[in-house]
Amino acid sequence: MSPVPEKLRIAIFTETFLPKIDGIVTILCLLLQRLQEQGHRVILFGPPGGPADYAGAEIVGVGGPRVPFYPELRINIPRRFVWERIKAFQPDLIHVVNPVVLGPFGLSYARRLKAPTVASFHTDLPRYAQFYGAGFVAPLIWAYLRALHNQADVNLCPSTAVRSELQQQGFRRVRWWKRGIDTDLFTPGARRTEVRARLTGGHPDDFLIVNVGRQAPEKQLDLLRATIFPERGVRLALIGAGPSHEHLHKVFAGTPTVLTGYLRGKELVDAYRAADAFIFPSTTETFGLVALEAMACGVPVVAARTGGVLDTVIDGYNGLFYDPTRPEQMRVHIQRLRDDPALRQQLAENALAHARSRSWRATMDQLVDYYHSAIRVFRLTTPHVSGAVTF
Repeated sequence: MSPVPEKLRIAIFTETFLPKIDGIVTILCLLLQRLQEQGHRVILFGPPGGPADYAGAEIVGVGGPRVPFYPELRINIPRRFVWERIKAFQPDLIHVVNPVVLGPFGLSYARRLKAPTVASFHTDLPRYAQFYGAGFVAPLIWAYLRALHNQADVNLCPSTAVRSELQQQGFRRVRWWKRGIDTDLFTPGARRTEVRARLTGGHPDDFLIVNVGRQAPEKQLDLLRATIFPERGVRLALIGAGPSHEHLHKVFAGTPTVLTGYLRGKELVDAYRAADAFIFPSTTETFGLVALEAMACGVPVVAARTGGVLDTVIDGYNGLFYDPTRPEQMRVHIQRLRDDPALRQQLAENALAHARSRSWRATMDQLVDYYHSAIRVFRLTTPHVSGAVTF
């Protein structure tokens, strides 16, 4: 059997990409950067409206109607030109990201091309369904996702909690693809006076709590109003946007809350640095990248004890957990952090040390190792394949 090529031709099929901003897009952008650094060739098929290329990868917009209740997302259904492009590219491997609509086409193309596949699980759609009043379809969603993922040679997930759940749901060949962040960008630093003033609504001496991310029902941001605002001298900044953005303007009307919309790059780093604490009420996170970003900026995290954040926060060491069935516990933790600067400083220092150990390049190198593993698995388990993959 011939060796796996050192430099790979990789085709990625993703349900979401730029200009949308979320954790999946952040991970994909870092992945494309690392693959370019290593000399791999990449073509990415995703929703329309993004750049023509990114970090040396060709970006192909597929197109399709918008999801009615979630206009940031599209139902991406490829036409024949996608098959022609993937056939001309001749990938060594196809990576389907969060397969739902476009991903299954990637799996189908892989079978036609006799190419190995990696599938990565990023979003807990069955649990999301509960927040959109459709929890009764969760078993059907699990069955659909299981059927898709079990076609892949290797399945990847972002946390140990998700790995356990997927294995319980009958997913096979599941591996933990760890998460990392850009620790050159997300760093502690001096607070900018104007940023602190903006996020506190002109009250920079108050205690500032920040949340960053996509604003949607499953993030449970509504809980913060009743939980936080009985406390005097506490301010909240909600950074991000999404289908709940306008609703949140109404929910938090009359409270000391600032909604900024999306921030990126240095603006986002300045917002983290301006915070006294980061709040994370979501119980549907498969990882929770923003919590790690906050920690890298020296900000302690208060989070629900569930999901992917269990791999990031160590209770009482680099953050504080509350029981997700008792969200009122958030208030107790906020009081502790506000009234005990020494505790806040110790948690921040430990959070920073943990975040610095999560290099994004190392996690992307782990993914490339999984790519090579998938190719080897495919060659060993596919009877008609011997030697190099041919087209």
